[in-house]
Amino acid sequence: TVFQDVFDEVVLLAVEHRMVGGRVLFTDSTHLKANANKRKFVKETVHVETQDYINELDQAIEEDRKAHGKKSFPKKDKEVEVKEIKVSTTDKESGYMFRDGKPEGFFYLDHRTTDLKYNIITDVHVTPGNVHDSRPYLARLDRQRERFGFELEAVGLDAGYLTMPICHGLEKRKIMGVIAHRRFSPKKGLFPKWKFTYEVESDTYTCPNGETLTYSTTNREGYRQYHSNPQTCKSCPFLSQCTTAKNHKKTITRHVWENSKEKVRENRLSPEGKTIYKKRKETIERSFADAKQLHGLRYCRLRSLNGANEQALMTAVAQNIKKIANHLTRG
Repeated sequence: TVFQDVFDEVVLLAVEHRMVGGRVLFTDSTHLKANANKRKFVKETVHVETQDYINELDQAIEEDRKAHGKKSFPKKDKEVEVKEIKVSTTDKESGYMFRDGKPEGFFYLDHRTTDLKYNIITDVHVTPGNVHDSRPYLARLDRQRERFGFELEAVGLDAGYLTMPICHGLEKRKIMGVIAHRRFSPKKGLFPKWKFTYEVESDTYTCPNGETLTYSTTNREGYRQYHSNPQTCKSCPFLSQCTTAKNHKKTITRHVWENSKEKVRENRLSPEGKTIYKKRKETIERSFADAKQLHGLRYCRLRSLNGANEQALMTAVAQNIKKIANHLTRG
């Protein structure tokens, strides 16, 4: 753990010089090209890892069904999910990345966190390029709070982190989450979901024509289903804009943790949220730009996850030491 230890000591040095506030943090990831040819690979079938939050979600589903007078789901063995992936024959620990607007090939992801006060890098964590940004986020956030004693109040994230588990996790930790919105286009010609108003007290949805969609069930994925009355919908003037279902029944879904996501949306639209999100490009994005432009972090010099992690940590150490030196010089 020598490289992580060196990095932590430099962060603690910055804390000692009052360069780290520990109240507002920004996190994002950037891709590092692995030292591997994208055409040299084999295809392998691997097990999909179970998400950390699954047990908590199952419990929330159980409680939600019970609150609505529904029976518990019968216990069944979890199906082992598998998928086929490309594995590099040069660097087996890198991940094949294929995303819109991103280069294709074998990469690592550098998940980095910076502090608002002086843009000191407070966390670096490297994963293969095919790992979603949101997966290691909450665990790394907890590590920083424990390791450095941060009294965290808010975080700024891009749209890739707008997931139910992260929104719920931030609310549970009493942290203000400011996360960019990702637009999902509805089916062409149909009303978007926001046209249907959720009534908290009655636990129902109201459609654009003023009709009510009532609770039906909560499925195994954690989504409540609300259905309209097909007899009423049949003669509705907005039917063609509402649903294409042959039985004329409109279904709206709402996740059991949807309240947490709505709170994040309110945070983003608040004056404080707008100020925090505006600082993203001046902090985390600038930190990545400096790492790539001035410290050669575009490409992995070493192979393996440990090698990539070593390079990312030492790059962050160099950036932090420069900031501390400049700060002390000005002082």
